[in-house]
Amino acid sequence: MKILDIYNILDEISPFSLQEKWDNSGLLVGNFEDKIKKIYVSIDLDEEFLNEVEENSLIITHHPLIFAPLKKINYDNYCTRLLKILIQKNIALISMHTNIDKTHLNMYVAKDILKLDIIEKEDINDFIIYANVNKDFDEFAKDITSKLGIEFTNVVKCNNKVEKVGIVTGAGMSLLSEVKADCFLTGDIKYHDAMDAKSRNISLIDIRHYESEKYFNELLVGVLEKNLKKNELKAIISASKNPFKFCIQGETVE
Repeated sequence: MKILDIYNILDEISPFSLQEKWDNSGLLVGNFEDKIKKIYVSIDLDEEFLNEVEENSLIITHHPLIFAPLKKINYDNYCTRLLKILIQKNIALISMHTNIDKTHLNMYVAKDILKLDIIEKEDINDFIIYANVNKDFDEFAKDITSKLGIEFTNVVKCNNKVEKVGIVTGAGMSLLSEVKADCFLTGDIKYHDAMDAKSRNISLIDIRHYESEKYFNELLVGVLEKNLKKNELKAIISASKNPFKFCIQGETVE
């Protein structure tokens, strides 16, 4: 099967034209006419993962390997080291980032993973999903972190109760000024982000980056299996690992 055939399926599912201007989704490595043997799906790339991928395959990731323009490729950083492996093994790479955030991922995590009471999508921002909650903040935070498998996290508690929540997987704090809810779920929350949210009286629950976006893998495999004919290529989940570990009272844990 040609890469172009897979690309067209992905583009129909979640048009690449929907990506943000700063994004770099699409075919990043390879040629549309190349034929592939297997499809691997992963949120990111790392060397351990690439060493397991067979030659002449296609990888579909959530995060693009290449963001900034490359002026040299001398294999001394994360991006170029992995590019070398991809090219040597003739592995193609397609990334689906902000386009699938808008069309599928944020809704999938909110509805299918967190089981939130979704409000019909409001035409405020393509990324933010809203839901009715009407729960005690502590109870809600416990429920959310439990469903995501997060043992501990940072929160900003502005009110004892959560009426309405907005959610953006990954890193969504740049959208805080557009949030029309009393609580916001997203990842990569920084100190000054928290101060800003507090001044706006918007509670926060940090659902972390990897933990909230790892569902890209099962989401995309499910969508591909519905669109690939029987006996055609099968998509394989072979996710990269979370680079972070956490230290609790001097003990390192996953």
